Amino acid sequence: MPLRHLRVTGAAREPLGAVLCELRTRLDVPGEFPADVLAEAEAAASAPRLPERDETGVPFFTVDPPTSTDLDEAMHLSRRPGGGYRVRYAIADVAAFVAPGGALDAEAHRRVTTLYFPDDRTPLHPTVLSEGAASLLPDQVRPAVLWTVDLDADGRTVAADVARALVRSRAKLDYAGVQKAIDDGTAEEPVALLREIGTLRERLEQERGGISLDVPEQEIVTSGGAYELAFRAPLPADSWNAQISLLTGMAAADLMLAAGTGVLRTLPAAPDGAVGRLHHTAKALHIDWPHHVPYSALIRSLDPENPHHAAFLQECTTLLRGAGYTEFTGGDLPALTTHAAVAAPYTHCTAPLRRLVDRYASELCLAAAAGAAPPEWVLAALPGLPKEMADGTRRANTVERECVDIVEAALLHSRIGELFDAVVVDVKDHEPAVGTVQLTDPAVVARIEGGSSALPLGEPLRVRLTQADPGRAKVLFAPA
Repeated sequence: MPLRHLRVTGAAREPLGAVLCELRTRLDVPGEFPADVLAEAEAAASAPRLPERDETGVPFFTVDPPTSTDLDEAMHLSRRPGGGYRVRYAIADVAAFVAPGGALDAEAHRRVTTLYFPDDRTPLHPTVLSEGAASLLPDQVRPAVLWTVDLDADGRTVAADVARALVRSRAKLDYAGVQKAIDDGTAEEPVALLREIGTLRERLEQERGGISLDVPEQEIVTSGGAYELAFRAPLPADSWNAQISLLTGMAAADLMLAAGTGVLRTLPAAPDGAVGRLHHTAKALHIDWPHHVPYSALIRSLDPENPHHAAFLQECTTLLRGAGYTEFTGGDLPALTTHAAVAAPYTHCTAPLRRLVDRYASELCLAAAAGAAPPEWVLAALPGLPKEMADGTRRANTVERECVDIVEAALLHSRIGELFDAVVVDVKDHEPAVGTVQLTDPAVVARIEGGSSALPLGEPLRVRLTQADPGRAKVLFAPA
């Protein structure tokens, strides 16, 4: 995974259009959809394959960034009679629109994921589907893959089922609005329960040794037609919402493992050497980490607003690299079935509008829940999915990193030679004079080198900008 999280908001297209165009060309980013793909998408949008089951009476809602229109998930949360909770989680049913073996299907395999640029996005599917007929937009009847997960009073799963159904979202909510309504006590119960259930699931995550790193996101935003960078600290509502998605991904993985055919998102446990390195880093940052305290418990005690803690959390992201996709068929389960950060079997199934593998995971789960064999088109594609997803994910991560580099360089291009206040958030093991600094203002995270002594990890440092040229030379600092 990238060292830093990235979100892209806004839709300004200048003044970096030429540089971003060069980036698309260099990374072989798909351009406009071919005419036959668009024609197939238009036809599918007007005549999707609809299920018989009707759940449009359930008042679902979505929680997404305010400008999002490719809405993959909608939820409804309620209490169960006698105690516990019921989570209804509707996922956009992309297979209701995409015919196996057609032009639309082939194009999705070529694209693999939606790619996000500061000035635009390159969608996995034509927008007539991804932001229209297949998106779970409010007040629209949509075909969905509907998960029903029953939890006990402690938030543990006691039953899970999945089936196709028609749904209708009643409201498009955003994280800040949800957080405010819950904090103010004005949220209706289905929304208010997001905190209750999310907190219980966070507690269970900690119990099983899972981790969710609370690392501030570096965000490209637009202001007055120009790009800027900001740091966004995740809200509690972000985490609660993520826990519902994780819950569904875990239920899906369990269902596929029981059926003996599926595709998992896997991550091996970090090697002892990597954890040992973190112990040394904690010591250098004056973070007390007793040997009897698990890594997952330590990170929950840290405050990302504390520079030492923020630097340590950035270092922790190194343990989450190496995730991949693992397919299996015929009951021959793989040696690795778990995701180390989730600390349980897990799969991607909740974002089919933006990620290819999720459509296949949904079909495998639907078949398993019905006690039926998976469709032949799913089985035929399964062996190639891990490599397709690895290649597509690698390209998406590269796009994120390169876009941040370009915007950082554009912001600082005219300020070469100036001094800035920064904090050292990373130091290379074998080159202690080389590392990464995070500026206080603007919200830049960049490489530092050129000093004669070891960088003080987690400490403030005055730095000088030595290079910044958008699209040509990444931002680079030196100790002042």
